[in-house]
Amino acid sequence: MSDNLEEKVNSTIDQDDAGEDVYSGASTGEEEFSPDMMAQMYDETFRNAKEGSVIRGRVLKVTKDHVVVDIGFKSEGVVQSQEFMADGEFKIKVGDEVDVMIEQVEDSDGQIVLSKEKADRIRVWEDISKAYEENRNVEGVVLSRIKGGLSVDIGIRAFLPGSQVDIHPVRNLEKFIGKKLQMKIIKMNQKRGNIVLSRRVLLEEERKSLKVDTLKNLEDGKVIKGIVKNLTEYGAFIDLGGIDGLLHITDMSWGRVHHPSEIFSLGDDVEVVVLKFDRDNERVSLGYKQKTQDPWSKAEQKYPVGSRVKGKVVSLTDYGAFVELEEGLEGLVHVSEMSWTQKIRNPSKVVSPGDMIEAMVLNIDVKNKRISLGMKQAESNPWDFIVDKYPLGARISGTVRNLTDFGAFIGLEEGIDGLVHISDISWTRRIKHPSEILKKGETVEAIVLHVDKEKERLSLGIKQLVPDPWTDIAEKFRTDSVITGRVIKITDFGVFVELENGIEGLIHISEVDLDPHAKIENILAINSDVKAAVVKIDAEERKIGLSIKKYLEGLEEDDLKAYMSSHEATKPTMGDIMDGQPSSETESGESPDAPANP
Repeated sequence: MSDNLEEKVNSTIDQDDAGEDVYSGASTGEEEFSPDMMAQMYDETFRNAKEGSVIRGRVLKVTKDHVVVDIGFKSEGVVQSQEFMADGEFKIKVGDEVDVMIEQVEDSDGQIVLSKEKADRIRVWEDISKAYEENRNVEGVVLSRIKGGLSVDIGIRAFLPGSQVDIHPVRNLEKFIGKKLQMKIIKMNQKRGNIVLSRRVLLEEERKSLKVDTLKNLEDGKVIKGIVKNLTEYGAFIDLGGIDGLLHITDMSWGRVHHPSEIFSLGDDVEVVVLKFDRDNERVSLGYKQKTQDPWSKAEQKYPVGSRVKGKVVSLTDYGAFVELEEGLEGLVHVSEMSWTQKIRNPSKVVSPGDMIEAMVLNIDVKNKRISLGMKQAESNPWDFIVDKYPLGARISGTVRNLTDFGAFIGLEEGIDGLVHISDISWTRRIKHPSEILKKGETVEAIVLHVDKEKERLSLGIKQLVPDPWTDIAEKFRTDSVITGRVIKITDFGVFVELENGIEGLIHISEVDLDPHAKIENILAINSDVKAAVVKIDAEERKIGLSIKKYLEGLEEDDLKAYMSSHEATKPTMGDIMDGQPSSETESGESPDAPANP
């Protein structure tokens, strides 16, 4: 027996001697206690001190290794000091009262071995069991994310399944770590040390009570607060307090919304407007954009026709680009209104989504919510200055950009092309296609013939670079005069003869040979020289008619006889009498294609 314990026992004995008959058989006289009596009293001190029981004691002494606790049974117990350690410090002092569990009634030193940690666990289990039986809430701190849910400290570790965290599915359980939560115990097994919690049960109970109040206050047009419960392709479900409302995607913003997640996230606190409440079916339609004014209500005053505006390209189509001027208000720049000079086939060649552009309001239709915009109108029109820059008769230089059946387009500057019609390429040459004269990419000179600012057309001419040889043709080639030319084309209806400077004359087949049965190929040859008389001149139509017959009629009698004699003897060709030699093409009977009679 320890000295302290002996003192407590002696103290008790002294009290008994004072006249208090405590034990059975004790004397009120002055007789001394026997050893048997003292042993009996010692056993009495441990009558209620059973191993595993939890009792309350008072700290008597704190040492490095032990904490001495008076548990009130005329005896003292010891607790390992480390059980009172927290954050590297003793969280206990002399005089503090603590709950401890009796682990061993008496060790080899005669001391009672106590445990604070085990007592705490027993007390916690007792409190938890009582809360479970009474269906009371418990409070805990979320410690960590574990498989299937969360680990929660409610005095001891308990499990909160993911499905019981909230009424709505929770994707990010980590956001609850460190938070204090109110929960209920839905299952426990003390032997296995298992406790299952639910926060959802509490929320559902709250939701039921909230629903009654919410239904009372709901009415069309009222602004109400809620929490985003779920997101779908077509909208968001908002928890209004015991009842859910649908916020359709078209009622989220006056502008474009491709998916509700662009505006909301799960768990967001939102303020919405009740658009329609069906009390019988408990259905609520909500609006978010209705909290602000429709931007189209003042669009006509804010964006009058002719005003310059800035906006962001939000989408492209084959026919143009949609530009957001402000949230909920977009205008269309048609592909034809993007450039003064370029022919835009696809708007992606000019702008991209996200680009900030400047444009001019061309038209506004508030009723149908349409605004027509023009990008090119926000810039100066180069065709307004084209007359000053390229006056009529000006000599210009440019690059052949394109060739067509009807002419050639000559690039003068970026976006400005002039057309050289096929009829303005040559004064004299008959051209079937511009490629006979011009090549794409080559640099050429031309004369400005006409400018149409309204239709944005510029006409050019190449042949106008030199004088028109037909202007004085009547003076050069008078009727009945004899000319010498070169055969350049033979056709079924006659022979084309080049005279000078590309001017051509036609010897009709009826004016070629006196012999009606002779073939023209046997009379004339390509590139051979021929003499003929001018029988017709039409400068306006650019035609000269020639005749070999007429020429022969003008010969002297001797020359004509010589020709006839020679013609009859050898059947020479007309080239013989014209001092020309037949070519291999004539002898072979081949002839190139020739254009139609001019």
